[in-house]
Amino acid sequence: MFDDFWGNPHVTDALEQMLAQQRLAQTLLFAGPEGVGKATLARRLGARLLGHPERIELDDLSLPHNLETVAGREKWSADKRNDDPLLFASHPDFVTFPPDGPLRQITIQQSRLLKERAPFLPHKGPRRIFLIDHVDRANDQAANSLLKTLEEPPDHLVLIMTAENAYDLLPTIRSRAVPFHFAPLSGEQMQAFVRARGLDRPERRVALAAGSPGLAVSLDLEAHDKRRDVMLALLKAAAGAAPFASWVAASELIGRGKSDKLDLYLKALYELLRDLLLLHEGAGEIANRDIRGELEALAGIVRFLWLRRAVAKVDEIAQLVRRNIQKTIALDSLIAELRA
Repeated sequence: MFDDFWGNPHVTDALEQMLAQQRLAQTLLFAGPEGVGKATLARRLGARLLGHPERIELDDLSLPHNLETVAGREKWSADKRNDDPLLFASHPDFVTFPPDGPLRQITIQQSRLLKERAPFLPHKGPRRIFLIDHVDRANDQAANSLLKTLEEPPDHLVLIMTAENAYDLLPTIRSRAVPFHFAPLSGEQMQAFVRARGLDRPERRVALAAGSPGLAVSLDLEAHDKRRDVMLALLKAAAGAAPFASWVAASELIGRGKSDKLDLYLKALYELLRDLLLLHEGAGEIANRDIRGELEALAGIVRFLWLRRAVAKVDEIAQLVRRNIQKTIALDSLIAELRA
């Protein structure tokens, strides 16, 4: 089996059978929640096929040196990024194409580079592997360019794509890949995982990670709580539980945080809305158990239709994130619409 990989045995079992029968599909699509292990399994599969796992694991995008590289490129000009498309290849036959730039997209320049390098023969052995991480963040040009490689991949090439939601992809891309759905880990699996890793504050990490071991490891609890407090202030103002003026200080805090991405705040907001829905309907365990009292009070004054409207508006903002919208204006507008 795949070493040190947690959860989703239906995926690993299917891959094991493909390998045993020497019938590994050339294009694989790993779909599931963030942090559930899609890119991790892609690297484990690469190590099974190519060897040298220690080199392939150097391209884990959650490692500090890779995070620093990706963050540093956000300060580059668009022309400079276009001239030097982002990829990681510590092993010459395992190449990772991650999202790039301030909007964290798979770009047309990366797709063209992938197409250009696809015919190159392996340095050693019979296969090369390309990992397109977060292919659902490919812009329209990049997605259409990628199709040309998917239609006729060279015999030596294995393409692995990851996405949070497979249905965010073009149907023509989905139809050319063998799909694997990754489900969140159970509570028992997550408890075993955090114990095995010796993580601090394990109960909170399990509650907030929602079945994603990668999130449990990478979660910065202090930063998370600061963003959550800001989004809780937003919901109180939006529900009429606090005056709009109470939101101003929190809004200014967001505006000053140049390095904090809007999508990080939106994740905290989705999490709070989920907890409110569970409390409103009296079903399920919430993630933010340490502020249960505040959430129960808020759940008591909002209606189900308000919650549904709030989720729809946050969905709209999430779609606009890739267009580099102004954070505070988007959130101010959200409050105004929900208060109405």
